[in-house]
Amino acid sequence: EAKRRLKIAGYEQVSEREEWSLQPGKKYFFTRNYSTIVAFAVGKKYVAGNGFFIIGAHTDSPCLKLKPASKVSKAGYLEVGVQTYGGGLWHTWFDRDLAVAGRMIIKEGKDDSTYLHRLVRIEEPIMRIPTLAIHLDRGVNDEFKVNSQSHLVPVLATAIKAEINTMVDDNGPVDSGLPNESKKSTNQKHHPLLLQLLATQVGCELDDICDFELQACDTQPSIIAGARKEFVFSGRLDNLCMSFCSLKALIDATSSGSSLQDETGVRMVALFDHEEVGSNSAQGAGSPVMLDALSRITDSFTSDAKIQLAKKAIQKSFLVSADMAHALHPNYMDKHEENHQPKLHGGLVIKHNANQSYATNAVTSFIFREIAAKRNIPVQDFVVRNDMACGSTIGPILASGVGIRTVDIGAPQLSMHSIREMCAVDDVKHAYEHFKAYFEEVSQLDAKITVDV
Repeated sequence: EAKRRLKIAGYEQVSEREEWSLQPGKKYFFTRNYSTIVAFAVGKKYVAGNGFFIIGAHTDSPCLKLKPASKVSKAGYLEVGVQTYGGGLWHTWFDRDLAVAGRMIIKEGKDDSTYLHRLVRIEEPIMRIPTLAIHLDRGVNDEFKVNSQSHLVPVLATAIKAEINTMVDDNGPVDSGLPNESKKSTNQKHHPLLLQLLATQVGCELDDICDFELQACDTQPSIIAGARKEFVFSGRLDNLCMSFCSLKALIDATSSGSSLQDETGVRMVALFDHEEVGSNSAQGAGSPVMLDALSRITDSFTSDAKIQLAKKAIQKSFLVSADMAHALHPNYMDKHEENHQPKLHGGLVIKHNANQSYATNAVTSFIFREIAAKRNIPVQDFVVRNDMACGSTIGPILASGVGIRTVDIGAPQLSMHSIREMCAVDDVKHAYEHFKAYFEEVSQLDAKITVDV
């Protein structure tokens, strides 16, 4: 979706496997693993060694991912083996209408085959993780502890219905409501019924499916809700909300012919995979992807690689690490520090932590806050209680790994890491406007600030 929007906005795709020929005033993007995307617009007055003004976010969310061998059969049920990804609120996954989505590797051709990378999403609910009736566990309301291995196993079908469907298909076409399983697959790691659903969705034969990387997902669509239509109820707000707002802000801040006319730096959005599991992957924030991008862009505008202008550019650069924040919960007010209670509708939250779980400092928070003040955009502060553990983001990872000045921020939300989260409509607007203002104001504001002299 990010790629589609960027192409419509005139961004040109470049490949990390090839040489780059970049020009001032032009807009580009690249993907890594098709799960991390970096988009950037080069100012018309940019020269090698100038700074980068970046918003970083992440694309992944806690979920249930299918195991490499997902075929599970128990007590006459066909089930799907999954593994937990990230720190989810797993009790919220029970009794939801689930489907699967992700990517597949598809073989095309017979002898001289080629292999295609295809995204896939089954829209209809095909699975469910049923809870145990209270009659069989009277203490469930006192304590419900999820065993992620034995309890979190979605039911795909009953074996008897799958067998009946196969027999009907063998005897002739009948509209049974289930896909045709008469074509057998050599793949024994997954239920043929699941494979047939996937093959039908992408339009291939069963044995053309070489591999896949799928996750379970809720089929209930996102919605604007609440008595005053003030909330967004949706899955994966953490962190697709920040991904969307930052990308839209970049596109709109570079859309007109004059947008980059006086820009001396590079405006960039980097959306990383694997933040929820520590960012340690080839496409996570802990990888060289950010440093690679900054170096390659800088090097494209100089003929002397020995000058190492990228190091100079990093010291002139600024990163907004955008990851959703914890709004004050009315039923658990004691979980927040008294003077730091972010409210819904209150604007983006600047995250502080003296122990560097967040990379914010006085200089970076001032810059981000001053931009908000110039546009009359609300902004808030958050510090975790001293007697509670603090989460973290991509901010400290990039600040320490790249050496870039960083502020950690996020829109306030409730139900973080639930299968169904919520935030305020106003804060989506505030985030977009704050990010857009950042791209338009930061280079001039930063030039007025002197620290290391």
